Amino acid sequence: MNDVTAWLSSAHPVDKKNAAETVFDDIRSAITAGRLPVGARLPSEVRLASGYKVSRPVIREALRSLQTLGLTQTRTGSGTFVVTAAPDPKLSYGIYSARDLIEARPHIEAPAAAWAARRRSTEQAARLMALCEEMERQEDLGAWGELDGAFHSLIIEAAGNAVFAKILGDIQNALLRQSALLNLMAHRRESSNVEHRRIAQAIAAGLEQEAQDAMSAHLSQVKTVLTEIIDRPQAVE
Repeated sequence: MNDVTAWLSSAHPVDKKNAAETVFDDIRSAITAGRLPVGARLPSEVRLASGYKVSRPVIREALRSLQTLGLTQTRTGSGTFVVTAAPDPKLSYGIYSARDLIEARPHIEAPAAAWAARRRSTEQAARLMALCEEMERQEDLGAWGELDGAFHSLIIEAAGNAVFAKILGDIQNALLRQSALLNLMAHRRESSNVEHRRIAQAIAAGLEQEAQDAMSAHLSQVKTVLTEIIDRPQAVE
């Protein structure tokens, strides 16, 4: 029995409510502690799903975030390999880094929230509130991430500015990956729900400054958590 097989055989079924978080934390800990050494090929999605007693989408979500951290690399036709025991301090999402998003988003989404409060239609305001309710009910991280993306996209739509819409469209995939990582590493979902509702209520009420301030506060919290992840000492667990 090799090291990887031995590691997987010790995996236990996980709580379905926090399945992706648990799988992510378990594999990440195994990598940083050296139980899954650099160069090791992870078991297939099917074997991991069987070992953890979860669905393949749960495994896929956890593996995507491990790759975002720079711990693993998926090679087409070969599998997923451990490439380092220390997370990538830049946290890159394709061509964009976490710092790129941290620095740019407040200049796009905060003023967009103010314009949305001025220009939103009654239907858009209702859809924003409905998205908040869906996010508050949603426990699946992948589904929540899709709703999160829809929420921010709807604000840009309501703002009625083509430049904002083009920029958000370009970074949408990076934002989805960042949202998944934050939920897995920092458990941001519940806090984000509260922040999203404040933004939606201000927009629905037509309160421009309050909407901008609520979005700024939300992005400030995201910045704080991401900065902690980026600057976190990479000690072996």
